[in-house]
Amino acid sequence: MAMSILGSDLATVIVAAVLVGLGGDGFLRGVLGAAYWLRVPKLLVATTLAAFATSSPELTVSTLAALSGKPEIGLGDALGSNVVNVALIFGLALLFGPIHAKAAEFGRDFALAIAVPLIMFLLAYDGMLSRFDGGLLLLIFAGWMAVVIRAGAANRTLVNVEDVPYSVGQTLVFGIGGLIALIVAGRLFVTGATGMAITLGIDTYVIGATVVAVGTSLPELVTVVLARMRGHDEIGIGTLIGSNLFNGLAIVGVATSIYPATIATRELFVAVAFGIAGLLLLIPNANEAIPRVRGVMLITLYATFVVVTLAIAHIERSDLLGVSDGFRIGYLSFASSDFLVPR
Repeated sequence: MAMSILGSDLATVIVAAVLVGLGGDGFLRGVLGAAYWLRVPKLLVATTLAAFATSSPELTVSTLAALSGKPEIGLGDALGSNVVNVALIFGLALLFGPIHAKAAEFGRDFALAIAVPLIMFLLAYDGMLSRFDGGLLLLIFAGWMAVVIRAGAANRTLVNVEDVPYSVGQTLVFGIGGLIALIVAGRLFVTGATGMAITLGIDTYVIGATVVAVGTSLPELVTVVLARMRGHDEIGIGTLIGSNLFNGLAIVGVATSIYPATIATRELFVAVAFGIAGLLLLIPNANEAIPRVRGVMLITLYATFVVVTLAIAHIERSDLLGVSDGFRIGYLSFASSDFLVPR
């Protein structure tokens, strides 16, 4: 019985992953088309609109989970996605060859991407991210957006209509269709991931930081691969860094503003530490390149992150259970929630 339930939940997650990939790509096309028609500079698109598009799955999952009273799923998803972005996705991209980039390009946004996890860890050091903490993260996000938009507007250029890749109608279809697919995918992810947490007895944060994080990072993977194929490596880097900022500031901020999140400090420390380590491995060397060997290092880093996260969850579950292996932490986590229907 348990295996059939697990298989059903896993199938739900797989279907959601497919929708995330299709919806993220469609929504990204819609955003890019809108950027052309609104004459928004490409730099601004890469650092803000593209990052927002690829982070939409995390935003959907986190918001739905928070509205259901389980913001830990969204928190785990956002933090886990940050590790997936820089370690797994960029690591895979580097396996195809080194990426050329200048250290000067790693400025304000990169520094903030490293600072945000540290800020979040300090805010959650007491074991909780309150609504006040969420509001503070949103305030930082608004400040960052204001600076980026102002810098982009200063370099605004006109766009030739002939260079616009999509018509207004196509832009609307891509944007609306992609957004609908992302919303449906987010709901499926919440259902499948929490079901797996109960069946396997795994903490919801861990499920969010691993399974859900990988699935919702598919748009980033598509963006990085396409950027590599078209010779725009810097766009891939900017999208991943921007996506990490959206995850850490906007998504966690929205989720915890809706419903305060309780989290084990050890789990948060692991996500923060591995996320920062991954970002540091993106800094170009003296030859203005990120070598292929970094890809192996990043993938190894992600594998270690998953192992350590699961190990910590196992230790904490053993501490909580104590009496018998028959009790499951998933049931304890959802005991006070109407989010799930008893199976």
